Amino acid sequence: MSIGADSPEQSDESAKNRHPIRNTLIVLGTLVVLLGIGAGIAYAVVSSSFNEIKKVSITQDPELERPEPVEVAPGERAPLNILLLGSDSRETTDPNASAEDLKGFRSDAIMVAQISPDRKHVTVMSIMRDNWVGIQGVGEAKINAAVAYGGLPLAINTVENFIGARIDHVALIDFESFKGLTDALGGVTVHNDIAYTAQNGGGGFSFEQGEITLDGAKALSFVRERYAFSDGDYQRARNQQAYLKGLMHKVLSRETLGDATKLTSTFEALKPYLILDEGLNLPAVVSLGFDMRGLRPDDIVMFTSPTLGTGTSADGQSIVLPDHAALEQVRAAFQAGTLHDYAAANAG
Repeated sequence: MSIGADSPEQSDESAKNRHPIRNTLIVLGTLVVLLGIGAGIAYAVVSSSFNEIKKVSITQDPELERPEPVEVAPGERAPLNILLLGSDSRETTDPNASAEDLKGFRSDAIMVAQISPDRKHVTVMSIMRDNWVGIQGVGEAKINAAVAYGGLPLAINTVENFIGARIDHVALIDFESFKGLTDALGGVTVHNDIAYTAQNGGGGFSFEQGEITLDGAKALSFVRERYAFSDGDYQRARNQQAYLKGLMHKVLSRETLGDATKLTSTFEALKPYLILDEGLNLPAVVSLGFDMRGLRPDDIVMFTSPTLGTGTSADGQSIVLPDHAALEQVRAAFQAGTLHDYAAANAG
């Protein structure tokens, strides 16, 4: 499949020059809770603008190999797997863009959220963007290159084969949403593991160790920084998870859930930068939010897919080596709908 004269590696370099602000986080809390529980509270307001969110088809080429779907007994529910992609390009959330236009970027933040069959647990697995994987029709490459080769459908297929389970829904978000989203909530408090000064051109912010409250500009810098850390992308993934956890606490707080104005302003801040698959319509999201109405921050667990560290590919790229032996346990948990149990057993 051709994507033009430049290879994905060359496109990656040119994208860095065009888009100095990169490496975004997907806001699971806003997707599942704000658009679910929040829409249930402020349905009349949200429903009038929900249809303005861009929707795309995620139908895959039927010739692509996929994991088998999960089969459940009559009356029981299957787990839900939601792929969350961060875009490094403003063009990806252009309301006039077509699905075919969503090939011109790399997904710099990749997470898969599993909602347990009983809807009482959300487990989020970060996938390092440089994991060296097989991409059907391409060969071995970094996992974040799949979207550049074949758009969202191929990215979904590649992640499905990585986790050994099918993806039910997809959300893609642009980095610009973090400013308005965080500010609309009145700031987000996170636990910062390491004191550092950002080196990513995001204002040179300094972050103290411990509990800190981020405004919009600082939140954006916090989730995209990697140059300040000795382990680069690994710490960035931890920071993204810390921000997401802080966001979930804020969204699930009485202060937010009891304030329809705050809910709708947060939704409006996110809406212009969000793309959802066609199946995530308002009734589906509100129904999911209702099913998850008992969710609490402690019911949300996050971890990073197991790796063996970094290495170098045959063509000289710096890559992350998946731990395939450990991934077999992850795949079994995804299939069984018990990813929360796996995360709890492998915490720390």
